[in-house]
Amino acid sequence: MIPPLDPTRQYQALKTELDAAVLELLASGQYILGPAVEKFENSAAGVLGVQHAIGVANGTDALQLVLQAHGIGPGDEVIVPPFTFIATAEVVSLLGATPVFCDIEDDTLCLDASLLESKITPRTKAIIPVHLFGHPADMSAINAIASTHNLLVLEDAAQAWGAKLQVAGGWKNCGALGDIASFSFYPTKNLGACGEGGLICTDDDTLAEKCKTASAAAIFTMKSASTRACTECRPRFSM
Repeated sequence: MIPPLDPTRQYQALKTELDAAVLELLASGQYILGPAVEKFENSAAGVLGVQHAIGVANGTDALQLVLQAHGIGPGDEVIVPPFTFIATAEVVSLLGATPVFCDIEDDTLCLDASLLESKITPRTKAIIPVHLFGHPADMSAINAIASTHNLLVLEDAAQAWGAKLQVAGGWKNCGALGDIASFSFYPTKNLGACGEGGLICTDDDTLAEKCKTASAAAIFTMKSASTRACTECRPRFSM
């Protein structure tokens, strides 16, 4: 079998620097959040050009925490593309809302903005465009439609760290194109971690504070929610 990646090659190339960083972290005794995470958050915010970057456990948690912070729940609908990792739709269903699938473009494989209007109902609360394989979705068109209907735009940028899109005024990073964005640092992603990792980024002060609060409480609430989802919930999907 051909492995999808070989992280040992990356490790060997950065071994001295990585070993020193790991030993420093172990010696600090601060294994959850702490200065190392804060340093990364500040660096990520600077690179992406956003005001807030919030480190979380993984990309799935990043998506769920944003929707949770925005008040998404039973009776709500969230528009997502059908061609993406299952987490994009899974978190919507986990919160009791309904994922509504909007088809993708043939050439970019990203959400087709020309079909969005036909998917919007009075129950629609958010749109999650996915920047797939490093190719940005048509954010100018998506943002314009979302603004007309007062919908949250949550970028799923798990595969788009470092990708940019030309918008009015110049080039902007994926992760800084919507109201808020999520990243995954799973080892196969553009920017991979030694294990799991995720990030939420936004310029919205209120939404950022809600995400921080939800993230701090997640260790108690999300485990319970995940257990209920496995035993009680049934997936809710709409085409």
